Amino acid sequence: MSTTTTTTTTEIPLTDLPGGEQSGEEGRQQAQLSSFDPTDPDTIIAASRLADSQVPDGGYGWVVIFACSVLTFWFVGTSYSWGIIQAALVAEKLSSPSTLSFVGSLTTSCISFLALVNARIVRAIGARKTALCGVALLGAGEIFSGFSTGNLGGLFVTAGVIMGVGASLLFMVVSTIPAQYFNKKRGVANGIVYAGGGLGGTIISFAMDSVIQRLGPAWTFRILGLTTIATGLPAAWLIKERTPITTATFVEWRLFANVQFTTLFLAGTIGTFPLFVPPFFLPLYSTSLRLSPSAGAGLVAGFNFSSAVGRLACGFLSDYIGPVNTLFIALLFSALSMLVLWPVSSTLGPLIAFVIVNGAANGGFFSTMPTVVGSVFGSRRVGVAMGMIVTGWAGGYLLIQYLAYEEQQGAPIAGFLLEAYGGEHSTLKAYHPAIFYAGAMALAAAALVGVVRLKIDRRAFRKL
Repeated sequence: MSTTTTTTTTEIPLTDLPGGEQSGEEGRQQAQLSSFDPTDPDTIIAASRLADSQVPDGGYGWVVIFACSVLTFWFVGTSYSWGIIQAALVAEKLSSPSTLSFVGSLTTSCISFLALVNARIVRAIGARKTALCGVALLGAGEIFSGFSTGNLGGLFVTAGVIMGVGASLLFMVVSTIPAQYFNKKRGVANGIVYAGGGLGGTIISFAMDSVIQRLGPAWTFRILGLTTIATGLPAAWLIKERTPITTATFVEWRLFANVQFTTLFLAGTIGTFPLFVPPFFLPLYSTSLRLSPSAGAGLVAGFNFSSAVGRLACGFLSDYIGPVNTLFIALLFSALSMLVLWPVSSTLGPLIAFVIVNGAANGGFFSTMPTVVGSVFGSRRVGVAMGMIVTGWAGGYLLIQYLAYEEQQGAPIAGFLLEAYGGEHSTLKAYHPAIFYAGAMALAAAALVGVVRLKIDRRAFRKL
């Protein structure tokens, strides 16, 4: 029995498995068992990846993917549509845009702040129970928010904390469980899961705007919560692990001894800074162009729809050219759209082009990152590795919130720059420093992913 256990947890170093394509050379790997070093992070990661050769790439996995997509529809779609209900609350004089933006940011920030805790919860009680708890908290937070639309403190608790905890639990489930069912098709599987979020943002933003006009923000929250629970609980019940999650450690600090992990951690940390700047600024920017409010809402919906398409397209692309290459392309296009397209978007046409390109690249980042983590570090370690990497995103979220400027809407670092150069009511050039900041951060993240790519394999056209 002891020999069998050693065999299933031993592999060659990660550097000998650049794109996962050598994982079939099990005979050569088994010949190196005697040299296995349980303290070496490369061999630990490679050992996790050996189990991926037994992943079925389908079967009940497609049911799990559908269920995860439904959950993503709600927790991502609701987060991406926060600006719609935020505008309604501002119109009712509840508070300033920046303060209410903080409430919406708190929901998404919980995903980072609680990532490691949630990875442990998934292991302790299982994916199904975690998902059920997440849906219940997300829906309850929305229903309770319906009774807090006149109380800012209550909204921080209900829409910020309760919904945030629910969303963070769901995020960890949908980010880790698909890897147990898919290996060669992991990219498209994750693409389908996260495309549900972009689709949710598109549909929820339109529906939310319509309900707000008819019933007001309070009943909009309540209807959203009831619908989330009614559709989310059955979807959560369909989720189950293919194999038990065996990673027992809370944080695997030795993963930082692996250059690929550390660089990818930094890329994710930097890459989160610019992601929410464009969608948060679009309504303000469209107003500066003297476009109607409906045009601004249409641009946000278009951004969300492009995000859904980008998530799915990057999923297919991950399986075709490799997830690391795809993540690099997504970040590069995100940077170029902000550095090249945004500055010339002084009319509706170029702005639509920017929305399409940046939205697709934005969505590609979120759908590709779990595939990269699963491909490079193996499905058995995707939970703890993803938890550690997503925790790194908290730096961007926290700093964005901390530097909130008193009367600014959206991502507050960029809001600070916008105010410094004249504010939202100034000329279009006032937006350039903010968007250049976001583009530079995206370009830096792309460069770091490029370093990961070169550390694994320097051949330019290698599938990685």
